[in-house]
Amino acid sequence: ASVAEEVQNPGRVVPMGMISSLIVVIVTYFLVIYSTIGIHGGAPLAGSRSPISEGGAIIFGSGGMWIYWIMGLLAVTLAANAGIMSAARYPLALARDGVFPEFMAAINERFHTPHRSIIMTGAIILVFVMMDLKLLVMTASAVLILTYLATCATVIILREGLLQNYRPVFRCPLYPYLQIAGLIGLTALLVMLQIEAILITAGLIAGGSLLYWLSGRIKSTREYALLHLIERITARELTSGTLESELKDIIRERDDIFKDRFDELVEDCPILDVSGAVNAKAFFEETARILGERLGHSPEMLLDLFMKREAESTTVLSPDLAIPHVIVEGEKEFSLLLARSREGIFFSEESPKVHTVFLLIGSRDERPFHLRALAAIAQIVSNMQFEEMWMSARDMESLRDLVLLAERKRQPRI
Repeated sequence: ASVAEEVQNPGRVVPMGMISSLIVVIVTYFLVIYSTIGIHGGAPLAGSRSPISEGGAIIFGSGGMWIYWIMGLLAVTLAANAGIMSAARYPLALARDGVFPEFMAAINERFHTPHRSIIMTGAIILVFVMMDLKLLVMTASAVLILTYLATCATVIILREGLLQNYRPVFRCPLYPYLQIAGLIGLTALLVMLQIEAILITAGLIAGGSLLYWLSGRIKSTREYALLHLIERITARELTSGTLESELKDIIRERDDIFKDRFDELVEDCPILDVSGAVNAKAFFEETARILGERLGHSPEMLLDLFMKREAESTTVLSPDLAIPHVIVEGEKEFSLLLARSREGIFFSEESPKVHTVFLLIGSRDERPFHLRALAAIAQIVSNMQFEEMWMSARDMESLRDLVLLAERKRQPRI
């Protein structure tokens, strides 16, 4: 998971790799142990330091032991290489977040690897190799167990925090029972470790916390997902939207979402979150005032255009959606306004109340883009979950993100 940034389609490949490798290792481990016990017997293995190699010697003769030793050496080397590769990505990420010095985020121009982070990781490994082997294994196990504990807790925090832009490609099954079982089981494993290993791990945590407090805390502007969960429980405004913005950037990078002209329009457009039930005229009066100031047109003229367009034929396209659109004089003019009304906007006696409005204004020369914008809106609202997410969005920026991250066919700018 730590090298997911370097994997194509990580949302699919990483879970498949982890699950399939776990299955392969379990089956292989079982077969090797079963065959070794069957060949050598259980009692002699109890005091052996190299039971697998001794089993190989029985099958293949004296050369079999060497074959197994070489295989074991290769396996350990590969595991160590994978460990260094993944561990080196943590200083890289911390440097990007401003917790570690910026020079640790450097990428080698030739090999495209975080060479400074790799060197630092290797140096730390050399220091720990000097420790007693049993204590080293226990300490490493404690660190891994704490990592898995944090992972289980993080999944619960992210899901229960109801972050709109938290959209993982892979969702862990059996939620939250699997995470709760993980928290209980891993805590039990941690308690079973030697006290020395726990103390060393506590020292590492204390050192990392001190480093974060002295340097990273000042530079880092990250927002905690836990705040969103606390905010939900206490019904208090504690967050600033920084995390939602970060998640939005992650989704764009992960799904290769590039900005087209419609996205740029959405990023700059005004958004109305209408309170209370209103009729069409009251709604158009407010939108005419806002757009009139932005575009330099008379609000009275825009209101007249909206009302005439609605009188000709209703712009309500579904029980919850309306797309009013008018043409104004001028050239290269196009503007968009998004609006939500939980109580509903009443466009006419015949039309039901509308909760979602995409309002378009454009000059005649923008007719081609007008059609592309309508097509983009149609793709956005066709998502089965759009209405539910639109109504539950917490604020105007959440409404904007919902449109920006919608799955649709984007038009590259020529």
